Amino acid sequence: MAKTPLVLSLTSFFLLFVSSSMAADPDMLQDVCVADLTAIKVNGFACKSNFTADDFFFGGLANPGSTNNTYGSLVTGANVEKVPGLNTLGVSMSRIDYAPGGLNPPHIHPRATEIIFVLEGTLDVGFITTANVLISKTITKGDVFVFPRGLVHFQKNNQKVPAAVISGFNSQLPGTQSLALTLFTSAVPDNVLTKTFQIGTKEVEKIRSKLAPKKS
Repeated sequence: MAKTPLVLSLTSFFLLFVSSSMAADPDMLQDVCVADLTAIKVNGFACKSNFTADDFFFGGLANPGSTNNTYGSLVTGANVEKVPGLNTLGVSMSRIDYAPGGLNPPHIHPRATEIIFVLEGTLDVGFITTANVLISKTITKGDVFVFPRGLVHFQKNNQKVPAAVISGFNSQLPGTQSLALTLFTSAVPDNVLTKTFQIGTKEVEKIRSKLAPKKS
């Protein structure tokens, strides 16, 4: 009997919560520790003394996000910065929307493993091991795929219709480093980039200009 999308989604998030027993975040030491986002940050967030149900709620994943940008994708996070009640719980989620041809470019999550569940559409996804081996697969509605913590990974919508996934993380704040943005929109010296990628200064400047944040 074929598994329904509901069964698959429940299975994927069961695996996520099982994996949280080995989460990247420290174990909690009390029932809740709702983040005080205004306090001085330590390794995580301090607990605030007064909290409500709204600290454990976020409605931002219900609707598709705008994909009208350079890459044709948008990540909407539901982490501790959006849901203060996640503080010390070692889990978070996000929704990723992809326009036709959209890409979530190669990136890493330094603090979490990621598991995605396809809501709609078809995606070509993959990650690269430290032995430089590409592990890739085409996934479609109802499918689940896992990206191990700290490994470079991506998702590409090669279809003519939109796609969307829900992703789960075993960290309240997994962090994201997009390789292209990290290298070409930071203060990495041009001579480091020219040597690394075996290109000229003009090519570096061209890439920087294309990736630079658009002024409103």
